[in-house]
Amino acid sequence: MKFEKIHNRGQAQLFENPYLEMLTKTNPIVIWSMYIPILSFILYTAHSKFHFSTGSMIGIFIAGVFFWTFFEYLAHRYIFHMISESKRMQRFAYILHGNHHHYPRDRERLFMPPVPSLIISSTILGIMYLIMGVKAFLFFPGFMVGYLMYGTMHYAIHAFNPPFKWMKPLWRNHHLHHYKDEHHGFGVSSTLWDHVFGTMFDLKAEKEDQAKVNELRFEKKKIA
Repeated sequence: MKFEKIHNRGQAQLFENPYLEMLTKTNPIVIWSMYIPILSFILYTAHSKFHFSTGSMIGIFIAGVFFWTFFEYLAHRYIFHMISESKRMQRFAYILHGNHHHYPRDRERLFMPPVPSLIISSTILGIMYLIMGVKAFLFFPGFMVGYLMYGTMHYAIHAFNPPFKWMKPLWRNHHLHHYKDEHHGFGVSSTLWDHVFGTMFDLKAEKEDQAKVNELRFEKKKIA
């Protein structure tokens, strides 16, 4: 899928039905507020019912966060940017991610909305439980915290300058993914897997196009 045009105003219309359209939008605060109590309860259950040691809890949780970065890379590369002749699959990819490339200033579609998010995350938890048993109650919260960090980082990249100099490559890698080549720069929360799989931009060779970067940034809300 090739995303030729960047729109600086508005947002994509994904569904004609206004109620379905409403369900495609959300705010990062809503998603954090929804998941933190759920993940906290799962972790509390793992500690109180299954009596994991503190070391085990921390180790498995961190493993879940790390696994998210790998999952994020694979999903972004092979699902969000899938290449298919099928119109249905093209529309699926557009709803999932393509609309973000057309409307990168849309603040409301950087996180998966609550309803599909809960359905997908519950399915993932079920699969993890089948694979690793009760350890899933530690691995899954780490995985989901990785997701929350990814979504927040994605929001920050489109909203602000990098707060620290060492984070600039992450910002530039994502900006170039938008305006230079969507077949490189798949990492959003980390560039690790871009380095591993050879899809990292050569940032020393790439000159930053500030005008194009500005097209990717959210508009500042005007104070009346």
